[in-house]
Amino acid sequence: MIKVGIDIGNSKISCVVCDLKDNINPKILSFVSIPTSNVNKSLFKNYESLKKEVINLIEKAAKESQTDIKSVFLNLPLISASSDYYSSEIFLDNEKIDELHLKKALNKSSYFEEIENKEIIMNYISSYQIDGNIIPSSPNGNYANQLVLNFYKLSNDKNIVKTYSNLFKEINIHIAKLIPTPISSALGTLNKDDLDLGSISIDLGHSNTSIALFENNKLIFCDSINIGSKNITNDIARGISTTLESAERLKTLYGSVISFPSDEFEIIEVPLVSSEKNQFKQINRSSLNSIIKPRVEETLEIVWQKLKQYNFHKKKIKNLILTGGGSQLEGISDYAQIIFDSNVRLGKPSDIIGLDRRFRGPEFSQTIGSVLFKEEEYEVGFVKKAQKQGKKSLKNEFFDWLDKYI
Repeated sequence: MIKVGIDIGNSKISCVVCDLKDNINPKILSFVSIPTSNVNKSLFKNYESLKKEVINLIEKAAKESQTDIKSVFLNLPLISASSDYYSSEIFLDNEKIDELHLKKALNKSSYFEEIENKEIIMNYISSYQIDGNIIPSSPNGNYANQLVLNFYKLSNDKNIVKTYSNLFKEINIHIAKLIPTPISSALGTLNKDDLDLGSISIDLGHSNTSIALFENNKLIFCDSINIGSKNITNDIARGISTTLESAERLKTLYGSVISFPSDEFEIIEVPLVSSEKNQFKQINRSSLNSIIKPRVEETLEIVWQKLKQYNFHKKKIKNLILTGGGSQLEGISDYAQIIFDSNVRLGKPSDIIGLDRRFRGPEFSQTIGSVLFKEEEYEVGFVKKAQKQGKKSLKNEFFDWLDKYI
């Protein structure tokens, strides 16, 4: 099976074509990435120019992979996203649980309720409880007195969804699935144990920082904030009065979150923003780091507060993976370890056959993850089955079934 994933980032757009072979031994057929200046904080600055870039990207990927690309899995940035948790309870009188009981519980829930001005991206059962005991997978076959279905519903700004969807509609490319970018980023770097035992994935991108939380092989939370490595570059440029190009170079070559006494004596020559050419000044590395650290601290603290807002800090998940271009900043993993009180490692894209060395950096994690996404793991199976069998709306189809059998 051939899958095509596309990521429209704030500094680059990327496309990967992958032969999954039934999800066993995936092989990259082509990977193309081109820079863009037409996206800022996930909003399109120049729609027509970006559309031309996407067309060019797909044509290059199709030529390299020798495939005809008609359908893609598209990463979707989270803007004004919301995570909603709800549950439904039924009593069984110590009966054997079967699909009928699950449908009854679903009927009592708010599964089909819409959210004003939001597009529901994901809506599925995150866990089950039978007689107070939580299990992550189907409870069918167990005898119980009480059954509880716990749901996770992720919604996003409706206009963002319309904008991204319309661009691909205009170029006659079908979107097989919109995947929240934090999930793709996580899937591109996490291993099976990470997903099962519990982990926090943080992608430090160009203009956004995203977070995805997994436990028992289930996504239980994801979100994004509009702060990224570009903010650090801007802070350096303003703080030192240098160009953005020079600030980016300083961040990459000399920047660190943690300073050492020797940094006071390491002198760096910096070009100044001036009407006169060849104007420079000297700063020490410690001064540079004093600009970088507050922004990194702010970013990670906001992410930590989001976890606390949903009480996930009480889960005490001790596995944190940093990815994205910003994760390459020196000392950031040590600092994250302090804030999150977790084991921290830097995550890079999974080692897939055919992946060129150029694209094995953490800044490409979300592109790789887009083709590793398994849609069936984020669906309610028996509802999906009803949807395929009938031509009516999903909601009407399901309630017609209930009227007939319950």
